[in-house]
Amino acid sequence: MAAALAFLFAYAAMVLARPAGAALLVAEVVMWGTWLLFAVDFVVRLVLADQWGRWMLTHWYEVAVILLPMLRPLRLLRLVTLLGVMHRSVGSAVRGQVITYAAGSTAVLLVVSSLAMLDAERGAPGASIDSYGEALWWSAVTVTTVGYGDYSPVTAVGRAIAVGLMVAGIALLGVITATLASWIVERIGEQGDANQAATRAQVAELSRELAALRRELSAGRVPDDPVGDSRDHARGGASVSS
Repeated sequence: MAAALAFLFAYAAMVLARPAGAALLVAEVVMWGTWLLFAVDFVVRLVLADQWGRWMLTHWYEVAVILLPMLRPLRLLRLVTLLGVMHRSVGSAVRGQVITYAAGSTAVLLVVSSLAMLDAERGAPGASIDSYGEALWWSAVTVTTVGYGDYSPVTAVGRAIAVGLMVAGIALLGVITATLASWIVERIGEQGDANQAATRAQVAELSRELAALRRELSAGRVPDDPVGDSRDHARGGASVSS
């Protein structure tokens, strides 16, 4: 994470400040040094893995981090595992982690892709993105799949960055939609559980009342001919009415 943060600062300084002399040398040393750290980390973990092929398949993003510099700041997302936020249920905990990863990765991608876009487009013939503010606006419009079209890349590198942001935007919308649907389903389930609990409590109360009534009837006098008594009571009621 420290290497990812150092790379982000050095890369931002390279693009925005355009250092020269000793400052340029320091920025290049930091960038190449972080690349070396990531490469050594990858090789060591690959050697320590029991099954190299399976490890490579499950850690393909490690190769992407080494080959694509703009992905290195994504290592900062490991901070999410250190949050340790406790939730009421496992579903809420997983949903919280998903939201945090989505928000963190989107923020990092916006910052880094804007830097990369400005670096690729600035000074190119016919380019419309000449400042970091314009690049950041373009990144926000692209990652949200809005696409106003007021700014667009003209270089091959810029268009490749745009494709990556488009894919990230689609994934982001999918995560947001799935998380919202999960939250709604959980709330509906909680309401259903509450209603079922209330119904069970009412049934239990009725059962207790019926049991108490049975005990009272068993302790009292039971008529020999309850049907006849009922008819006599009905005739008496009719007589009073007339």
